[in-house]
Amino acid sequence: MKNIKKISIIIPVFNESATIQHSLVTISSEIKRIPNIDFHFIIVNDGSSDNTLEILNKIAINQMNITILNFTRNFGKEAAIYAGLKYSQCDAVIVMDSDLQHPPYLIENMVNFWLNGSDVVEACKLSRGKESFISKFFAQGFYFLFEKLTHFDLKKHSDFKLLDCKVVAAYCALPEKKRFFRGLISWLGFSSTQIFFDVPERQLGHSAWSRYKLFRFALHALTSFSSVPLHVISFLGIFCFSLSTIIGGIALYDKWFGHAVSGFTTVILLILIVGSFIMFGLGLIGLYLEQIFDEIKQRPLYVIQQNKKDEK
Repeated sequence: MKNIKKISIIIPVFNESATIQHSLVTISSEIKRIPNIDFHFIIVNDGSSDNTLEILNKIAINQMNITILNFTRNFGKEAAIYAGLKYSQCDAVIVMDSDLQHPPYLIENMVNFWLNGSDVVEACKLSRGKESFISKFFAQGFYFLFEKLTHFDLKKHSDFKLLDCKVVAAYCALPEKKRFFRGLISWLGFSSTQIFFDVPERQLGHSAWSRYKLFRFALHALTSFSSVPLHVISFLGIFCFSLSTIIGGIALYDKWFGHAVSGFTTVILLILIVGSFIMFGLGLIGLYLEQIFDEIKQRPLYVIQQNKKDEK
């Protein structure tokens, strides 16, 4: 008998009543062509306020390979992905969106790369599709900042990934609650392969991601992976001290030659010196906050890819 592998396809959904049935039919038609793989859908309903859950329940009646996880409210995409990964019990998982902007035809190539030894297969964007100039500008700005602050290049990455079961186990073992999926997968450091695609235009419905939500998500991603913003005050302290030295020198020069108003030099020097000490003090607090920041995340000091003794 052939060795049948089990793969779960995890799809977070939020108010996708217009697209979910068509998407599942399209994905199902693609995965039927892949031999020796037993696929199972894990659909995570992230507190949809429309009739998405009703449609999913009707689909599940006719399809035995679907599990529906229904959140009590909208907890967000990161929580939905984590719930799907936590629930899955298989050889590998595929995480993808429900709007078909993650092309299902890539699944076959992803599976083949995984069967050939890749722990992570990442679908990366050659182009971002039809986005406004403002959206592209802020997206590029976010990835530029993220790379500079964290040294992880996620410019073309997406949440469309295939993960081996050991990667899933390592990801779910991370104790932190505020998660950035694509960032943490890169941080884990397992062997990966990239395949590329052009983002197709969304055919039905509309995105639930507003600019405000994207801005909050970007702030969370940056602050959860980098403590550099904590040190901005330290740099400002150094700048203010340097500036105060120059201005203080000018004030003393004016005082010495009698050009300054009485009492002006003393006030200026006091303000500059006290301001610099406050900035330095805040910077010092930032250093200790950095230590707390790293400790409370409780990320492991290392991740073992494979123990050679376990192979014997």
